[in-house]
Amino acid sequence: MFSHLSKTIQSSVRGKARLASQLRTAATSAQKREGDISDAFASLSGLEFKPLEPRYADLKGRLIKGREDALRASWERLLGELQQEIPIIAELGPKIVPEIEFDDLDNPSEHFKSEHKKRGVAVVRGVIPEQEALQLKQDLRKYIKQNPQTRAFPQDNPQVYELYWSPSQIRARAHPNLIKTQRFLMEFWHSKDPNALISSSHPTIYCDRLRMRLPGDAKFALGPHVDGGSVERWEEEGYGKGRVYEFIFQGNWEQYDPWESSCRLPVVSDMYQGVGACSAFRMAQGWLSMSVTGPNEGTLLVNPLLSRATAYVLLRPFFAPKRVVMDPSGEVFSSDFLSPNNWTLEPQPTSWLQGATPGRGQELNALLHPHLNLTKSMVHMPTVRPGDYVSWHCDTIHAVDKVHAGKSDSSVLYIPSCPLTELNAEYLRRQRDCFLKGTPSPDFPGGVGESNHVGRPSVGDVEAVTNDEAMRGFGLKEWDSNEEGLSPGQKQVMDRANKILGFYN
Repeated sequence: MFSHLSKTIQSSVRGKARLASQLRTAATSAQKREGDISDAFASLSGLEFKPLEPRYADLKGRLIKGREDALRASWERLLGELQQEIPIIAELGPKIVPEIEFDDLDNPSEHFKSEHKKRGVAVVRGVIPEQEALQLKQDLRKYIKQNPQTRAFPQDNPQVYELYWSPSQIRARAHPNLIKTQRFLMEFWHSKDPNALISSSHPTIYCDRLRMRLPGDAKFALGPHVDGGSVERWEEEGYGKGRVYEFIFQGNWEQYDPWESSCRLPVVSDMYQGVGACSAFRMAQGWLSMSVTGPNEGTLLVNPLLSRATAYVLLRPFFAPKRVVMDPSGEVFSSDFLSPNNWTLEPQPTSWLQGATPGRGQELNALLHPHLNLTKSMVHMPTVRPGDYVSWHCDTIHAVDKVHAGKSDSSVLYIPSCPLTELNAEYLRRQRDCFLKGTPSPDFPGGVGESNHVGRPSVGDVEAVTNDEAMRGFGLKEWDSNEEGLSPGQKQVMDRANKILGFYN
């Protein structure tokens, strides 16, 4: 039976390609160039932020035409909100991140639910037993040792490995506890369209890389950033296809709902074939810890402002200071500089989209985004143990410690939470092809990858360590559209996903 399925999969992979639009086809069909995680960010690649080509000035003008007064008023309201919220975040630090035990997922507290909706970040404790998570790390080290040709960053002292198909990663992604956690987190989302072709109750597996950061490392110093595109957030053919941020550009940012899913279905988040740029719909990014790691020990920092931070990043390019800052190298600025009275709507739109570079991630820094007060609004994740899972909303600003000042490794498997959609089914089809070949996952730097790696799992190996739910998440088994309790939209997206994946015509 399984051999027949395997043949069906491989036949589908070789012969069937269905994409939602010509633009998406152009953006995702070819393997990306070789590289590593540094290629995804201007700051890690040694590039400087500067004004973009003139068409972005025209784009900015179109986005707010006729709404200038409303935008100005909304900017002032936003700055007032930031002044109130950031001191709260600074005082609480890691304590502001809501936590929940895996065993409590079926009965979460009202406090956790409200704080997660507001902050967009969470720690789920004990998703995988601690010894099991430590075994994953031990097996990873063995896999890396067996395959010294593995690409990593930095090359002279690897911290982030370009690995996607190791046995440890397969087992972790397929773990039923992890899939349950992903479902729990995605069901915080909702759709204003009851018939939208999406199911947040059926996770799809997005195969990302891993980090094994060693004490003393200062090269993987990735500053504040947002994944899922950069300029695409303003582009009419990017996030504009779903009018995701329309309320913000209308001058009514308070009405923006970061948890509404249907508007994100048409989005094209990788218009420029960025190396490491995400083309799938990830509701949340996340990682599974394989070590005991606390603040300043090579861990994650997040900005728990969520909708307010998103509104600020998107509105910032439309405003300029009347009096420029005296010390551009500083990280904290005077109240006079930050005052709303010192900021004016650009009289003529410029081509600046602060921190955005086509084909790279959206980055932030103190000078470009001064009102976010990043030195205070970026907080460490609480101390995590092996088997804990950390999650952050796809719009969340996040970073990593500049220096790993701890005494042991800071190791994680990057495993985001992705719903079942047509776009994600198409991504699964391409990802499945990469898995069968051993090449890097589609969004990531290309090349031979693990095609010649010793110990790389086969389809049969995956089947041996997974259940039906995980097999479907990998794109290796058809979705059951006859499952009880499905909405019409869920049934339809399952049928379409099965066709995309080649299980039937």
